[in-house]
Amino acid sequence: MKQLGSQTWEYTTRPVILGSAAVVGPEEGEGPLTSDFDYIYDSLKMDEKTWEKAERALFEKASKLALMNAALDQEKLEFFVGGDLMNQIISSSFAARTLGVPYLGVFGACSTSMESLAIASMIIDSGGGKYALAGTSSHNCTVEKQFRYPTEYGSQKPPTAQYTVTGSGCAVIGRNDGTSEGPHVVMATMGRIMDLGLKDPFNMGAAMAPAAADTITAHFRDTALSPGHYDLIVTGDLATVGLPIAKDLLAKEGIPMEQTTFNDCGLMIYDLDKQKYVIAGGSGCGCSATVTYGHILNRMKKGELKRVLVVATGALLSPLSYQQGESIPCVAHAVALEMGGDRA
Repeated sequence: MKQLGSQTWEYTTRPVILGSAAVVGPEEGEGPLTSDFDYIYDSLKMDEKTWEKAERALFEKASKLALMNAALDQEKLEFFVGGDLMNQIISSSFAARTLGVPYLGVFGACSTSMESLAIASMIIDSGGGKYALAGTSSHNCTVEKQFRYPTEYGSQKPPTAQYTVTGSGCAVIGRNDGTSEGPHVVMATMGRIMDLGLKDPFNMGAAMAPAAADTITAHFRDTALSPGHYDLIVTGDLATVGLPIAKDLLAKEGIPMEQTTFNDCGLMIYDLDKQKYVIAGGSGCGCSATVTYGHILNRMKKGELKRVLVVATGALLSPLSYQQGESIPCVAHAVALEMGGDRA
């Protein structure tokens, strides 16, 4: 691995995603990406006694399916890198208890999906291991009550509010032996904290947009590439409010995003015309994870996409920081994926 510029890693061996899985709840299963999910629960309870246990079940299901899709025995898995939105990242920690392998817990809010993938790929690229699992999860009924109001409260939400995705996405990363077509993890640009003073937890898109734009700008500065290098650039969960803001910020930086398709996972996972309850679109750790490890990787394997830049965004607030009147610091981490078996 080598550093490009100040924020980007290039993985010299191009670790390969051997297998992945996307597991979602019923609302996500009713959206436009239903055929790309490995498993769809028909109930938010998932036969568990609490919402938190249901989210853990999501994570455990996704990890087991990812290992199965990678044709890898659990005993051969060496590291698990994961996180979520719960206090002390209990969903990933308890899933790690079930997996029984060395565990690195990470937290980047909704950016955790690409943070965990970048770190797992670093382990493999550096020769620190042969197989690593990266993943994250979120559940609508755990996250909504943690960062906004409990679902049972039935409070009115503003047009800027987003709907937390119930889902978990996991990927098994392995060494590139030169025979696999991929998808390969080729680069990662780690974001810095951006905070423009927004304090509204019902307007996460606007809060996270500057972080997304800053990381995308850093990626192209560090790599000397242009947006046209990628067939698709997708942000994590900016939704209807944040994506236009990010586009405006990138235009001011002179980044020609019109060269590529620029979309957002929070807009892709739901049908906003039919699923009115999602309001501005999807959010949560499971948003970019399930869209990436399901829909996007499937399109890459079909040959519809060769190069993709996934820019997962995260709002780093907590109930305590909000109650104390703090603004919302945000971060975005980007990972570049590419089909093709040759090493860099």
